[in-house]
Amino acid sequence: MSRRRLGSGRAAGRSRQHGMVLVTSLLLLVVVTLLASMMFRMNGVDEKIAGNTREKQRALQVAMTAQEYAEWWLSNGNGGSPLPCSGTLSTLQVCSNAPSSFSTLPWVSGSTAVGVTYTPQNVSAGSYYASPLMYVTYLGVGTAPAGGQGDIYKVDAVGYGSSPSTAAVVESTYIVQASSQDMTQP
Repeated sequence: MSRRRLGSGRAAGRSRQHGMVLVTSLLLLVVVTLLASMMFRMNGVDEKIAGNTREKQRALQVAMTAQEYAEWWLSNGNGGSPLPCSGTLSTLQVCSNAPSSFSTLPWVSGSTAVGVTYTPQNVSAGSYYASPLMYVTYLGVGTAPAGGQGDIYKVDAVGYGSSPSTAAVVESTYIVQASSQDMTQP
């Protein structure tokens, strides 16, 4: 009888040890699975952040392109006398009425949306939520930093990424003054 008990005692000890290895292995598998899923989730968050940053940069670049175009347009003597702007215009002009806020989109004067659309060269309009808008406001005559008088303008531009929530607004103050060469000509 003692042999039987000794033999049955060994068998019972082994089965308990095998059960413990199984439980430990399952717990380790759960921990590794949780770690792996957290790593994949963090990778997805990083991708979203990178995508949002890219869209914001696209919006900023297209807004800056529109702003630079408006400044170039002014420097070529197109300022002229300001006119009231109403609606979204397809040709650039200097406006006498300004939206209540350039930081709130869309830009409105009264209840009418305002701005001048601009489509940069080599840019597919379908890759953006909307075409960039520009708005040039005449501020008056002032003294240039290098001396002399000039017409001062405020140039605002907005660009979009692929959605309305990715918008960038840029603004500059631009002075146009006659060069000394222009002043000496008869």
